[in-house]
Amino acid sequence: MDKQIIYVRGDALSPMAKGIKIIAHICNDAGGWGKGFVLAISKKWAEPEKEYRVWYNSRDNFKLGEVQFVQVEPYIYIANMIGQKGIKAGSGAPPIRYPAVEASLAKVAEKAVELGAAVHMPRIGCGLAGGRWEQIEPLINRTLINKGIDVYVYDYN
Repeated sequence: MDKQIIYVRGDALSPMAKGIKIIAHICNDAGGWGKGFVLAISKKWAEPEKEYRVWYNSRDNFKLGEVQFVQVEPYIYIANMIGQKGIKAGSGAPPIRYPAVEASLAKVAEKAVELGAAVHMPRIGCGLAGGRWEQIEPLINRTLINKGIDVYVYDYN
């Protein structure tokens, strides 16, 4: 049987699986960290926001499609994926950038294979970024599922 995304009810920040876990989420390219899923991350762990801000201020490869991995517990990494252009919808288009999300997910896939990790996430890109799950899901299938990586998508209760 081919792998497929495993949908679960619960909190992506409390992954329900054994082994090494990467929690992936979308960040913007404007250095903003203050709304949405990132607030829950910051409430649980300070490091991902701190490292994101250092990365943004350094401008070292801080651009759409890039990913920063921050280890927050012995078996948990946060993947700060730059998949959103700015923070507001301009000219009627949402801030989500699907090619950047796909590039980021490909980098998450490489790290997941390297670590032997499963990938956990909320419905990335579908909140403040304004994306549509019908467009995100195929990106996850192409970049992660097709490489045999276990992917859990969480719908928060």
